[in-house]
Amino acid sequence: MNTSETPADLVAAEDVLLFVNAAITATGQREFRSDAVGQQLSLDFLHAYVRVNYRRVYASSLALDINDHNALRIVLGLLETSGEASAEERRTEGRLIAARLALLPPQRVYRLFGEVRRAGINNRRTRAIMRDWLAARPDLGHDAVKYRGGVKAAARHIHLRCPEGAEPLAEVGAFLFRPGRLPRYEHRLLDAWRRAHYEQGAMAELPFTVAEGFAARHGMKREVFLKRAAPRMTRLERLRTHSVTQRPEIDLTVMPLTRLALYVLSLPFEQRAARRTELTGALRTAARRAAGGHAGSWGRVHAVLDDSFSSSGSGQKRRRPLAVALACHHLLEALAAPGAYRGLWTSGRGDALLVRPWGPTPLGMRVLDALEPGPGGAAPDRLVIVSDGWDNAPAGLAGEVLRVWRKRLDPGRRTAVVHVNPVYDADGFDVRRLAAGVPTAGIRDAEDLPALVEIARFAEGRTGAAELHAYLDRRVALFLGEKETVS
Repeated sequence: MNTSETPADLVAAEDVLLFVNAAITATGQREFRSDAVGQQLSLDFLHAYVRVNYRRVYASSLALDINDHNALRIVLGLLETSGEASAEERRTEGRLIAARLALLPPQRVYRLFGEVRRAGINNRRTRAIMRDWLAARPDLGHDAVKYRGGVKAAARHIHLRCPEGAEPLAEVGAFLFRPGRLPRYEHRLLDAWRRAHYEQGAMAELPFTVAEGFAARHGMKREVFLKRAAPRMTRLERLRTHSVTQRPEIDLTVMPLTRLALYVLSLPFEQRAARRTELTGALRTAARRAAGGHAGSWGRVHAVLDDSFSSSGSGQKRRRPLAVALACHHLLEALAAPGAYRGLWTSGRGDALLVRPWGPTPLGMRVLDALEPGPGGAAPDRLVIVSDGWDNAPAGLAGEVLRVWRKRLDPGRRTAVVHVNPVYDADGFDVRRLAAGVPTAGIRDAEDLPALVEIARFAEGRTGAAELHAYLDRRVALFLGEKETVS
């Protein structure tokens, strides 16, 4: 750590890490130990605090692996308080906002535009950002059908010109603001929407979510509709309807790792056991894909994985903590050297495919087991703990074990220890930590684990504000596609 840094610099670095952890894990929804109201109030405070005191960092967070919920909150906060930024800050913020919006699902962006309209944010920069995003959409006619309310509100807010005529934009304008004026549309989806009011066959041409409404309107049976709609469903739509009909078949080989883990955990034990080869193979394939160029580069890796009862999550985030642990288990296996991975579940269960939320959280005992030398008498190069941090069997043992290990047995830090936590602690405005000397990072998707391990080192106390800001600058430069990184 740079000895020239003041206590204020160190506090600033801690504040930044606090916010990043929250922006990665918290979504304002109920968790196992806190309700939605507490989560939202805690997030409200953090966003306001960091935006006012560290506006540059607040905007730079858009370049990190934060979740969509917080990315949209940051965008709204920056647009709402643009008068507090300098001209240079506004230029950088505009580029970051545009780059982040391009990565977000369109339905979330349209929802954001609705909030912008309701908040009365109508400055020139905001209208330009909205106009550029709409202009970059590959098919505005498709959006007008699928997200009609959102497109209409955005077009009104930016005063989008939709002249009459046969141009695509003119047709979209007629569809949104002058329904019934045109006898037919040249755009395939717009005309299919018109015909679907009286012709069931037209539903086959519409996006699934739009066709659902018409199917109910025509009194079509749900099972019949799902069977006909199967070819045009997206991957997420297939997942959402899979439990209804067990059809259509889901291609597990293309699913992201954490979402695949959620799907696996949603299956009964009998199905998991019967499909063991298929499911395990899909998880390992997704893990290798997520590991990318890091595969096999982490040496000897031991992991402690929390499958205690609290990993069941909440009604809004059902089994999410356990899914993250299961996904991390397979990702760490891919990151470790061949044959050099060992995963330990808090329940003592040895079959990862059949894990379930059960029992207390004896993290301390599992950490002791994980620090035992592996084959050949060598200690692990890395110990990764995936847990919500509520060590309660007995309470506090994990923190004490790690403190003694670091102080007495491994002062040279031969074993890198990191704790990743998938649960935001609203009362503490952060993810819960195990020990002061153990770096902790929030995690939402296991795919982000390699990047989060890099962020976690800043929480260890050996690097300060200068290094952290340099890291943020590099991530911003990479995110914006700049050729030269900022040092």
